Amino acid sequence: MAKILCATRGGEAAIKNQKAAIARAKENADSIIFFYVVDVEFLAHANYALRSDVVIGEMDNMADFLMTMAVERAEKEGVEASFIVRHGTFAHQLKETILEEEVSLVVLGKPEEESAFVLAGLQALASSLKKETGVEVWIPGLE
Repeated sequence: MAKILCATRGGEAAIKNQKAAIARAKENADSIIFFYVVDVEFLAHANYALRSDVVIGEMDNMADFLMTMAVERAEKEGVEASFIVRHGTFAHQLKETILEEEVSLVVLGKPEEESAFVLAGLQALASSLKKETGVEVWIPGLE
């Protein structure tokens, strides 16, 4: 059984991507790990007083909730699933997780808005990940 790492977040576009990853995992009898990164760098630029520990805690709770829902979607389809929530920058945490978890496929979601710039950035990330880790990267909807 191979492992699929599905980078995800919340929202309709993410759910479509999760469902595509779940279908692929089910088709090949693979397990799936949903992956979410909490990036709180914006807190360093806040112009008002706030307790960063509270903000981070709330963001972690939301990530856990979203990933639990994704795992439940997969399990309803008979797919073994788990999730990982990391902190930091997305690309760095994704690469580390690919290597640590020894995944065979990474699923990245196609941007909902049809921005050539955003899509080009995602494709560049996919290419870089494949080159640096040797793992296949799939962006559903770009076949």
